[in-house]
Amino acid sequence: MSGFVEKPEPIQVPGLVHLHTGKVRDLYQNEAGDLVMVASDRMSAYDWVLPTEIPDKGRVLTQLSLWWFDQLADLVPNHVLSTELPPGAPADWAGRTLICKSLRMVPVECVARGYLTGSGLVEYDDSRTVCGLALPEGLVDGSELPAPIFTPATKAEVGEHDENVSYEEVVRQVGADTAAQLRQATLAVYSRARDIARERGIILADTKFEFGLESNTAARRASVEGGGGRREGDTLVIADEVLTPDSSRFWPADRWEPGRAQPSYDKQYVRDWLTSAESGWDRKSEQPPPALPEQVVDATRAKYIEAYERLTGTSWT
Repeated sequence: MSGFVEKPEPIQVPGLVHLHTGKVRDLYQNEAGDLVMVASDRMSAYDWVLPTEIPDKGRVLTQLSLWWFDQLADLVPNHVLSTELPPGAPADWAGRTLICKSLRMVPVECVARGYLTGSGLVEYDDSRTVCGLALPEGLVDGSELPAPIFTPATKAEVGEHDENVSYEEVVRQVGADTAAQLRQATLAVYSRARDIARERGIILADTKFEFGLESNTAARRASVEGGGGRREGDTLVIADEVLTPDSSRFWPADRWEPGRAQPSYDKQYVRDWLTSAESGWDRKSEQPPPALPEQVVDATRAKYIEAYERLTGTSWT
């Protein structure tokens, strides 16, 4: 059992229809049919949405995503239409709300790995493969891979595990053309972001993206079928968040040492506390995780802000 320790009630805003409450984001639709995406301060770990929020987290995720969208604009279009607050929205939505295109989302988590860790390390230790891709002998936790790899996963509901799948399974689900586009775009975006992060003293170990398909007018008129597959005239668009501490592993380059767990600028700090003796929580039990202590909240907030400042070169305000 997992999910929300306590699921929040959605905020009602005139002119907006609430569509979904996710682990971190709340989705609405405005009268024009566009998506209104609000990033909360919620923290998720081990398939649980924790009872303790991290102040400023939603704003950091949103502002960092916007910065990355600008860096990637020549590689792939993104879903952002506006950052203006919808009329009647709460003031505290400022800085963490995006008006976005409504896309046909591709039901695949597009993961790129440049370093071996996490679930990739678990699979490698068992079979010397990750998502069916053979890797060399002798790699350890934190090893740099010979080249970045595309390791997709199925997208799970809140409380369920994403499941690593082979490229062939992605082809089966969305078709060969869309699968090839997903792999090419994922590795191109990862490579660009890895180089930008490296210039700023940060290793981008791995990251995940979500993509949607935008149909042109002619394609919409020509077809009445939905689904995740690509139709002629469709454009692949990067959506949700991108290259944040929630969706990526960021390591300080000057402290990288393969063969051990790496210090990080992401939510690994929270994961480590939850699995420590101090938390008293048994991850394998059906009991929800405990509230985070103040020092863990403060340290996590500081890590998210440091990631923002080091990557963007600007001060957090």
